[in-house]
Amino acid sequence: MTAFEPKKSLLNPKFEGYKLAVMDAEDAVMRHSLPYHATQATSSGKTPLSFQEMQSRITHNHLSIDAETNQAVYVDSEHRIILTEFNGDTPSYRILYEMPLPVQSEATATIHREYPSAMFIGSTLVIASDGDGSLYVLSVKNEGLSTPVGTYVLASEGRNTPFKIHYSHRSSPTSVVTVISSKSSASLPKESSRRPGGSSLFDVRAIRINLLSLGPNNTEREMDVIWTRQGEDIPIYTPYVPSLDSHILVGGSNYPDPTLGISTPYVPSADEIAPIPRANENPEKSDDTVNPPPPPYSWTQTSDAVTIAIPLPSATSKDNIRVLFSPKSLTVQVNYFASSSTPIPRYSSKELWDTMSPSSSFWTWDKEAERAYGVLTLHMEKQNEGTRWMQVFATSGDNDDVPETLDPSELYKISESLEKYTASLRDGSDSSGLGLGAGLPSLASGEIDDEVDASVGRQAYLTWVAASNGSTPPWFDPREQVPFTLLATTLPGLKEEVHDLSLVVKNNLDGLVFGLEAVDGEKPVWTHASTYPAVAFVLASKRDTRFTYLVPGKAILAFESAGQSRGGNLYIYRRPSATKDKWAKQSILKVDDGQGGSLLGVGAITGKDGELRILCLLERELVTIKGI
Repeated sequence: MTAFEPKKSLLNPKFEGYKLAVMDAEDAVMRHSLPYHATQATSSGKTPLSFQEMQSRITHNHLSIDAETNQAVYVDSEHRIILTEFNGDTPSYRILYEMPLPVQSEATATIHREYPSAMFIGSTLVIASDGDGSLYVLSVKNEGLSTPVGTYVLASEGRNTPFKIHYSHRSSPTSVVTVISSKSSASLPKESSRRPGGSSLFDVRAIRINLLSLGPNNTEREMDVIWTRQGEDIPIYTPYVPSLDSHILVGGSNYPDPTLGISTPYVPSADEIAPIPRANENPEKSDDTVNPPPPPYSWTQTSDAVTIAIPLPSATSKDNIRVLFSPKSLTVQVNYFASSSTPIPRYSSKELWDTMSPSSSFWTWDKEAERAYGVLTLHMEKQNEGTRWMQVFATSGDNDDVPETLDPSELYKISESLEKYTASLRDGSDSSGLGLGAGLPSLASGEIDDEVDASVGRQAYLTWVAASNGSTPPWFDPREQVPFTLLATTLPGLKEEVHDLSLVVKNNLDGLVFGLEAVDGEKPVWTHASTYPAVAFVLASKRDTRFTYLVPGKAILAFESAGQSRGGNLYIYRRPSATKDKWAKQSILKVDDGQGGSLLGVGAITGKDGELRILCLLERELVTIKGI
């Protein structure tokens, strides 16, 4: 159900990269000063925020757009709801409503307020949260201030509970359903949590607003809760699918149905975990598992060549090295007597993964006499230019299955790894302190930055919830939930007919666009629709990305947060013109010139010319971008 299966025909292993396509920034970007400044500051409590709460605040989109009228709303630093309208490319602003400022007290010092926010529920109604437990329903007038036609509170244990608005839709002409989340008073014990030390829990609720009950003289009332789910993370995305009358909850945890009584998965203790022996491995003999040697070589490739770096003792004479290139095989013979701790690779007519051109291939020997090891470098020209080798040799074995070094500058660190390894054997030190013995060759572990890897997308689960009562739809089996890495969702503000429900999911280095195919009463299917090759790889280098969104059929947009006096960029990665194109286009635009402040929200409107406009809400500016 939740598996995202790629179509091989839509993958492109021969993709080379993104070429810069320069856009005219003066024509594409327009900056407008905000008369009512936005802010990302909230009143802090005496207890620290959990990781989930901090992550939710960083990715909170402060801007809401009505796709039908091209109006936008946000909450300014004084808790005023600001309505933004467009006459052509020029925005105008007016105060819609001024929410009461929350009062800080000892009783609320341990409670973390949410960001105040506003959201359209049609062209004439806006709902707004003050971040302190109150929800206001406002009727949008043609001019002047609005007065609340409904006020609701989320009460728990005798006090209001701050909540975050995620999604809202009209379930009928007279009813609105809104999905909100709040931190639960309960927490998950350490033994039941995926996170070390236990975890906070978060309640996800759907509330109903009866439009017939609204009026200017309504008193404050408690929310009408339709259903509640609970999970270890705050949802990322909670859209409603009309054809299935169900919500999707996408978040860093699942949100189990409390009526099903699903037991928590058993988590083994450290003493119960034992390694699974590889083929021909003796688990009783642990010397090599505790102190594994580095790989016998490192390698990298371009579109037309493969380069191999083999570490050898510096005392090796060039006359003792014999290398023979043939179209389908490689021979490397080194006549050097070494100790058992020094691996000397020897290959005799070893079949290659693909063919090469012997006449254009060569080798060099760099002794590096001041070090214990030098490097024998083999440069092999590919016969089939553009073909990406999965490994050097056709068959693996005897430590020959070595991962590719993606950064060529790291290629020659193989000699340093071998030197550290042999030194650790001599002095009996633990090689793990050298970066060895982590289950990966040292060369590969030097390339894999866990922090960067974790920042590319977010691990997510997908839970289906029946909108009417919060039950589990009959076609959804919660046991089939499989975590995936979410790279992007659809840009807010796009008209419904412009896009289907789409998610961009990480698949190795690529970003795969999956569209939902849903038919009444039938099991929905996520279908691989298109591919943005290597987009996960390029996004890994964007360390300050705040929002990543998909414009279906056009591009993936990555927005930097900016802040202080440093302007932020918008990175545009366009879809290749054809599936097997080796190159695609990318563009970079400066969103902020250093004067606007941090990026707080983004969305889309449609200009009078029918062209898409990107709105970027900064603390002191509203930026419009066209030409995407």
